Order: sequence, then C-alpha cells, then structure tokens
Amino acid sequence: MSSATISPGYRSAPGRLHTILLAGTVPLFLGALLSDLAYHSSYQIQWSNFASWLLAGAELFCGLALLAALINLVRARQKGGQTLYFLLLLATFVLGLVNCFQHAKDAWAVMPAGLVLSVIVFLLSCLAAWVGLAPRVGGVQ
Repeated sequence: MSSATISPGYRSAPGRLHTILLAGTVPLFLGALLSDLAYHSSYQIQWSNFASWLLAGAELFCGLALLAALINLVRARQKGGQTLYFLLLLATFVLGLVNCFQHAKDAWAVMPAGLVLSVIVFLLSCLAAWVGLAPRVGGVQ
C-alpha cells in the first residue's frame, strides 16, 4: 500500500498480523455464542466446555490484537479513530474475560448470564472489527 492512500493519522497501515488477529476474534466469539445457544437448548454439558475453550482462544486473539492496537495508537499522529478502536477492543477483551470467569463456574451456573455475556461480547467484537478494519483512505478515520 502506498503512502498516498494511508490516512494522515497513520505512519503505516495496520499490519497483516494485526488484521489476522482481529479477524480471528470474531469467529471464535461466534463459536462460543453458538455453543452457549446449543447448551441453553439441550443442557448437554459438553457445549459449555466447548464455549469455554472457544472463549479462551478468542481472548488470546483479542489480547494480541489489543496489543497491536495499542502500538498503533501510540504511533498514530491523529488519535481519534484509533482511540475509538482501542476502546472497543478493550471493552471486548474485558467483557470477554468476565465471560470466561462466568464459564469457569459449574455448568449449571453458567446460564443465563453466560449466554447474555456471549451475545454482548460477540457484538462488541464485530463492532471492533468493523471499526478496526475500516479503510483509512483520504484522511477519513
């Protein structure tokens, strides 16, 4: 990508690894949500275990993407769009961690709070990915 198409707020475009990490959070949080929905309808404890493992993977990807977002925020000249993206990703990570703690409880104690948290975290991850992967062309943040 040439420097002419990069927003004045960036020194360089978000890297490929950052993009992969950010895009990896969405399907993992979606898988946790779908596992919670399956557990809510069937009460098969294995679905709760699947959700716990998917949340752990999503938290790993989200944490690494958060680190990359922090580095981009520090390096950015104009902080507006980067600050919003960083805060969305931070909220996703923190609520995802709360969701992990909820899923660490006994399987019968996970519902309904685990399902509600999974919905919120999935929507936040989608919003963070939407903002984070938005094109930054012509100075639009």
